[in-house]
Amino acid sequence: MPTYVYRREDGSIFEMEQRITDPPLTHCPTTGQRVERLITGSAGLIFKGSGFYLTDYARKGSSNSANGSKAKSEASSESKSD
Repeated sequence: MPTYVYRREDGSIFEMEQRITDPPLTHCPTTGQRVERLITGSAGLIFKGSGFYLTDYARKGSSNSANGSKAKSEASSESKSD
């Protein structure tokens, strides 16, 4: 569930977990003060690291499969010569 940030009438801020389909709060559940929901700029999903696409999905598999097929053909030719 997403976490929403609200500001009370006195200026204090609190967070509340709510469903996306729930209506925004109009009063604080603990103090009863009127509240307004704040728009925050935080991201829900953050990838940290050095280039996920460059390091994780590079074409290393295609070069290994080419070497693997050469090794298989060499092994099969050795077994045929025996």
